[in-house]
Amino acid sequence: MAKVVCIVQARMGSSRLPGKVLKDLMGKPMLAHLVDRLKMSKTIDEVVIATTTKDSDQPIIHLAEKCQVQWFAGAEDDVLSRYLGAAQQYSADIIIRVTSDCPLIDPGTLDQVVEYYLQAGVDYVSNTMERTFPRGLDVEVFSYESLKRVSELATDISSREHVTLYMYRHPELFTLANVVAQPPFDRPDLRICVDTEEDFVLMREIYEVLYRPGGIIDIGEVMSLFAIKPELAKINAHIEQKKV
Repeated sequence: MAKVVCIVQARMGSSRLPGKVLKDLMGKPMLAHLVDRLKMSKTIDEVVIATTTKDSDQPIIHLAEKCQVQWFAGAEDDVLSRYLGAAQQYSADIIIRVTSDCPLIDPGTLDQVVEYYLQAGVDYVSNTMERTFPRGLDVEVFSYESLKRVSELATDISSREHVTLYMYRHPELFTLANVVAQPPFDRPDLRICVDTEEDFVLMREIYEVLYRPGGIIDIGEVMSLFAIKPELAKINAHIEQKKV
């Protein structure tokens, strides 16, 4: 059986919200909530937190150990080599890429993308090439062989920093597929990732209403909350995603 490894890139140095991955959210670091949610996936065999060798990122390693998931420390800027190192160390056949700023990542959506990948027989599947899901439910799935190939081919700084950029910029070299959101998840206007203080304010509002210790927030309840309280979406509606 192919081993499915979810690799989460995480570091303390964020230009817009430094230390965001360990910010307290209802008594737990944001990254711990993310891990809890990934553990509910039916398709992940192993979760690996891929951080850097910098001293300032040691707390992320400590958190990974506390959450009882694996970790890997590599280059700060060459995230592609960090992913490859993590994939090699934990014998990944299939890699799920998730970023650490998504404390509402949905295990059901993640499994949907993985299952699509397994059936489609392509190199790369995501739910982000065409934006139909809220930003913050982003999942990418690809093979170890594809990652290795990208690492050999990609030389520019952007492609080394943004792990999968080379794949979807070169459809002549890699076969690609995209998963489209169904109602009520078809809200590409929503931003439920955390990159700025405003994003975190919104996340705290959602967690204060819906989080119950010992469980995870159901993403359907999040969608219902936005339907009942549309003003919530205005908290961070003006935030623009950083351009590649």
